[in-house]
Formats: sequence, C-alpha cells, structure tokens
Amino acid sequence: MSLDPIIIRDIIDRALREDLGTGDVTTQSIVYDNYVTIGFIRAKEPGVVAGLGVAKEVFLHLSPEISFQARVRDGDRVIVGQLLARVEGDAGAILSGERVALNFLQRMSGIATRVAHLLLIIAGQKARLTDTRKTAPGLRVLDKYSVRVGGGYNHRFGLYDAILIKDNHIKVAGSISEAVSRARSRAPHTMGIEVEVESLEGVEEAIRAGAHTVMLDNMDLESMRKAVELVKGRVLLEASGTVNEETILDIAKTGVDLISVGGLTHSVKSLDISLDVGEMKTIAGVII
Repeated sequence: MSLDPIIIRDIIDRALREDLGTGDVTTQSIVYDNYVTIGFIRAKEPGVVAGLGVAKEVFLHLSPEISFQARVRDGDRVIVGQLLARVEGDAGAILSGERVALNFLQRMSGIATRVAHLLLIIAGQKARLTDTRKTAPGLRVLDKYSVRVGGGYNHRFGLYDAILIKDNHIKVAGSISEAVSRARSRAPHTMGIEVEVESLEGVEEAIRAGAHTVMLDNMDLESMRKAVELVKGRVLLEASGTVNEETILDIAKTGVDLISVGGLTHSVKSLDISLDVGEMKTIAGVII
C-alpha cells in the first residue's frame, strides 16, 4: 500500500494549520531568519518504524530547501538510541515542524510496532491479522498504511468498498437471509458480502444466503472451533471482538482465516521518538 502524495499533503497542511495558526510565536521570537541547524531523530524505545516519508513532507512543507536523510526504512526494527533520520536546514522550520512531524511518526510507528508484536505471537498460524475502521478521523490512510508496514492486512477502507452486514443491518432487514438478499440484488458482481453473526445458527444462515465471509462476533473459542468445522473452507471466517495479546493465539489456533483487531488503531501507544537539534549556524556558516 502506497501513500497518495496529494492526500498526504492535505493531511499535513491541516495538521500544520492547526498547530501553527498565525505563526510559531516562540520560534519567531528566538530564532532569526538566517539560522540553520541539524536535527537528529532517534528512537527512544525499540519498535518498528513507519511514517518517515510523512515526517519528511512536514519539514519540506515548511521549507523546501530542508534536507531530510532517512537512516532506516519504514518496516525496519530499531533499537533504543538508533538514528532514524537527519534533518538539516532552516532552523525555524525545523523547530516549528518538529511536533507535527513527530506526532505522525510516533503514532504510525506505534501502530506498526503493535501489529508486528501480535504477529510474533501468532507466528506459524494461518490466520491473517487485519485492521478495522476504528481509526483516527481524517488519518485512516496513515493508520492503515502503518498496519501494512507492521506486516498486517487491511480490512475494508470505508463504507464504499465492501459490504459488511452487521447486527443493526440485520435488525432493519428482519433476518440475515433478507439482508444478504437485498445486498446481492444491488451490489456489483465483483463485490463480496460479509455478514457478522453471533451464533452457529447465524453462520449456517449466512452461508445458505450466499455470504462470502462470515464474521464471528465475540464468540467463545469452542464456538469458533465448531464454526470452522461447520464451514469446512466454504467461506472465509473472521474472528472479531475481545482480541488482545492474551487471547489472540488461542483464537488463531481455532483455524479461523482472519482476525480483526480494532485496537491496532483505536488504542495506539505511540512509539517514543525524539528530535534533538545540534549547533545553530547562520547561513554564512558562523556558529551561534
């Protein structure tokens, strides 16, 4: 999954306008226009890096002349103290963009690190780890990109690119069968239909109705195992709900095909990353 530069520029522009407003009064009062400096971005805890390109664009947005040299790549595992990137150029732009750049880099790296951690727990199992739509409003493209960087898979991106019939849709339609029937009559032939169920009876009804994927919502382990036996590979089975590092391996061992975890993106622990500037110089090269 690549990041659309037009979308990224819009996200960065909104973030900088939110933070800078009419101007960075602290930096403007202390740093003269002809100051240049070098900034060193380092990891303060181990993890998986994601978002270096976004951090770079933050600084370039403020000063196109800034040099951003990444020393690692998205997806790399890093250790405490490791240099992630070197930023050189206009001191005011570097100081004004520091927080926004780090906010993106820390959040995205936190997501990638969490995904990689859960994947280590279920290593050797067939289940794929996927995200959900429980993302930060306006940042979904970054959140889902970070999941991929960490080694996970993306579920539907929005309400427009896949059909997922949930409990409230079923209540409105009156039954699983009716909900699937209505969806099939209106959906493009290329689009699959997923149905959320809470019982084995729901699994059977969803399959009879023609669902392509069945989501096992908050089912216990024994019910999941029975669902796998019942389905026998006819449709994809997705486990969802109450998934964490204590439960994910047992869930994977039931034989489900997919495990979706909202916590990958809705409860992010940002990776601790810092930016420290070196010496200040004027453009003429005089040390301040």
